[in-house]
Amino acid sequence: MAKVQLCNITVMDNPSPFSNPFQFEITFECIEELKEDLEWKMIYVGSAESEEYDQILDSVMVGPIPEGKHMFVFQADPPNVTRIPENDAIGVTVVLLTCSYRSQEFIRVGYFINNEYTDQELRENPPSPPQFDKVVRNILASEPRVTRFKINWEEPNAQENGAAAAEPPAAAPVEETRVEPPAFNENSNSWAAMECS
Repeated sequence: MAKVQLCNITVMDNPSPFSNPFQFEITFECIEELKEDLEWKMIYVGSAESEEYDQILDSVMVGPIPEGKHMFVFQADPPNVTRIPENDAIGVTVVLLTCSYRSQEFIRVGYFINNEYTDQELRENPPSPPQFDKVVRNILASEPRVTRFKINWEEPNAQENGAAAAEPPAAAPVEETRVEPPAFNENSNSWAAMECS
């Protein structure tokens, strides 16, 4: 059983100008003390065609973590626009939040993003190159795509009495919620997982 359960993520400052930082308020619960850090990453998907354009916006270590419920705000600067293909700059893309323990990713939360011009004329005649100072980022906060992976939570030396520690399987998801990109007209900026209700 996973020792960390994700309880809630609130998307803050949404919608917002493209150049504003990303801000997520993350609440999670540890069912027992973790002696090592959790590593959280925020990844911006620059293009659906290739992972080459993915950008790690920030990576933070949180821990060691006592048993109980915890909350923190994960903030990161916007992506480097020079690394985003021009054809993928405007429209729908994804931001990912991942969490790992001992370099083992155990949860990934993806949010669809709609980047669009506020000016009607720019929408109808998009400039080249894109004018990011006139782009608004709208994160579809209420319908994340959540994927969980099984990992080995035990101590690396937990092989006492001849019992080998369980090895985590290959990175195949054990539970996944898929969401197709819907229309971007949501007002809700948070979602709650069932584990911590």
